[in-house]
Amino acid sequence: LVGSEMCIRDRMPGATLEDKYANLRAAYGFMIGHPGKKLLFMGQEFGQMNEWNENTSLEWELLDYPIHKQTRDYVKALNKLYAEYPALSEMDYHPHGFEWIECNNAAESILVFIRKTKKKEETLMFVCNFDNMAHQKFRVGVPFAGKYKEILNSDAKNYGGSGMVNARMKSSKKMEWDEKENSIEINIAPMSVSVFTCTPAPEKAAKKTAAKK
Repeated sequence: LVGSEMCIRDRMPGATLEDKYANLRAAYGFMIGHPGKKLLFMGQEFGQMNEWNENTSLEWELLDYPIHKQTRDYVKALNKLYAEYPALSEMDYHPHGFEWIECNNAAESILVFIRKTKKKEETLMFVCNFDNMAHQKFRVGVPFAGKYKEILNSDAKNYGGSGMVNARMKSSKKMEWDEKENSIEINIAPMSVSVFTCTPAPEKAAKKTAAKK
């Protein structure tokens, strides 16, 4: 997909154009979150419909159509995310910079992983749904007790999605899930990627007192 001369009309799966672009946004979101350097070929930032042709200009006129402008805005948001959050680059080639939360849910085509730095509070969590089924109150294991805030969702309406986002911050519950001690419930849109910041819960006063002793 990425780095190739991709043709949205012919190569992206989906019954409708909207489905194809939801699929595209999910792929871009996974790419930006997964370790490794990123590459988009010219025209892919706004979802050019045809193969790149060295004899003609890019199809800039497509930006007059909402779905292409929204795709451009989404790629812009992904680039901003990559630039602003150290977890996406600081430990890119270090094993401790990446951790799977869920990579075995083939039945529902859902992947969950985290990107990390040496600072716990800089952790980011990615939830990827590569199926056309939506999920409400879907439980996901989280790396630690704390608060989880969605900072980007490929299904947001301003990117051309249906708007099935998680507007409120989620507080984890001590409920084991995905082999993690704590978990949260979230909404997951079909063919989507959502990104959460992870803020650790403050240590209890008793633990602090014991540490001082």
